[in-house]
Amino acid sequence: MKKYDISTPGPIGIFDSGYGGLTILENIRRVLPEYDYIYLGDNARTPYGTRSFDVVYHYTLECVNKLFELGCNLVVLACNTASAKALRSIQQIDLPLIAPERRVLGIIRPTVEILNQYTKTKHVGIFATPGTVQSDSYPIETKKIHPDISLSMEACPMWVPLIENNEHLSAGADYFVEKHVKALLSKDSQIDNIVLGCTHYPILLPTITKFLPKDINVISQGEIVANSLKLYLQNHQEIDVKCTKNGQIEYYTTESIEKFINTASIFLKEKIDAVNITI
Repeated sequence: MKKYDISTPGPIGIFDSGYGGLTILENIRRVLPEYDYIYLGDNARTPYGTRSFDVVYHYTLECVNKLFELGCNLVVLACNTASAKALRSIQQIDLPLIAPERRVLGIIRPTVEILNQYTKTKHVGIFATPGTVQSDSYPIETKKIHPDISLSMEACPMWVPLIENNEHLSAGADYFVEKHVKALLSKDSQIDNIVLGCTHYPILLPTITKFLPKDINVISQGEIVANSLKLYLQNHQEIDVKCTKNGQIEYYTTESIEKFINTASIFLKEKIDAVNITI
C-alpha cells in the first residue's frame, strides 16, 4: 500500500461520487475563499447510493488516494453515501497505514451536531439515498449527540437521476418529490425540520417546499459543512498550515469532460474547465 508524505502543502480535496458535492464546494468557497481546492467527481461510477458497503468503500478509498496523489492533505467527502459507508473505515483503518498525518472528513456528523439548533419538536425528517438510509449513519450519530431527537428517514432513489438528467423541473420530478414528501410526513406528524441528506437535493428545494407545509423548515448541508470546516481549520492549525491559499480551484472527473461541464452547470453559477482522470 502506497504511503504519502505530508511535507508539502496542497489544496483541500472535495470528493463526491457525482455532482452533488458541487453544492457543498460552492458554500465552502463562499466561507473560505482564500483556500485552494481540487474537486473530484467519480462520475463514471455514479450513483453510489444503490451500491453495497464494500463497493462504496473501495471506490471512495481509491478517490481519496487519488486526491492524496494530487497533493491534498485534507479531503472532505462531500457525499452522504461515501460518508455513511466509507468514512469510518478510511479514518480508522487506512489513514494510520498510508497517511497518518492527513485527514479525511465527512458531512454527516457536522449536520447532526446542529440539529438541536433547528428543531423545537425534537422530531426531524431526512430525505436521502437508499444507501445512506440503509447505513443507519444518521440515527447512529444522532443517538450519540442528541438522544432526545427522533429521526424519520425516507429513501428517494429517483431524485439523483432526475437532477443529473436535468429533469428536476419536470412534471416527473413533481410526482416523485410529492410521493416522498407524503411518505416521510406519514411516518411522523410532529416533524418540524427536514434535512436534505444528499448533496444533490438542494437543486430540488423549490419543488420540495412546494409540497411541504409552510411551518416545516428544510435544512441544506452546504452552509453547515462550510462553517464546520472553517471551525475545524481554526482548531487544527497543524492541518491548516498544510493547505495552500491562492484562491484557486481545479475540477477532475472520471467521466467525459464535456458531460461533466454540461451537468455541472446545473449546480454552479460559473463556467468551469475540467480534467479527465483515471482512478
